[in-house]
Amino acid sequence: MLKLENVSSFYGESLAINQITLEIKEGSFYGILGKNGMGKTTLLKTIMGLMNKTEGSINLAGKDISKLKTNDRAIEGLGYVPQGRGIMPQFTIEENMIVGTFARDKDSANNLEEDFEFTLKLFPILKKFWKRRGGDLSGGQQQQLAIARALLTKPKILILDEPTEGIQPNVVEEIENVLIKLNKEFNLTIIIVEQNVNFIKKAANNFSILERGRIVEEGDSSKITNNLVEKYLTI
Repeated sequence: MLKLENVSSFYGESLAINQITLEIKEGSFYGILGKNGMGKTTLLKTIMGLMNKTEGSINLAGKDISKLKTNDRAIEGLGYVPQGRGIMPQFTIEENMIVGTFARDKDSANNLEEDFEFTLKLFPILKKFWKRRGGDLSGGQQQQLAIARALLTKPKILILDEPTEGIQPNVVEEIENVLIKLNKEFNLTIIIVEQNVNFIKKAANNFSILERGRIVEEGDSSKITNNLVEKYLTI
């Protein structure tokens, strides 16, 4: 589904990710772990084309997307929920979600009403506050909106960067349950950067740990041991 081979990228003048090679299969729930500043966000931004790789290749469903612009990668099937949510605070919930439809491919142009209905069933609070501006929502509601907007792009892969960061526990649980549902019941491939190790162990099939821009551990999520957590994830 998604394959990276020897991908490197700089953040400013620093080499942020170094020779990353990984393959994420269709229907996977893939967790990326690591301390702050280890290259996790840079990796996601490089996949999305928000940061330029300096070497290597990125393939989606057998197609090299390395030279595509971010919007074209979205049309090819990458849905992105950035760290900090990235919603438009002056736009209403409705308007924010409409923005998500701009990155749909031609084959997904139909069924808009059905897709809106499906997404609002996942996050009922958005329907309740349909005309409320994004900037007037709580952090948890904004995150739900960001995920809903990404889902309306009809992604093959949903990519999320720290989706539970700074959110009240009850909403974190709601978001986690929705992501598990999307993966298990609808076979949506998910790539997630997350600090909550327990959630990754619960939801993910596979994981990688990044340390100074390199993958230092990877495998089945059942292999995330206390020793690994202490070695690579404890501050």
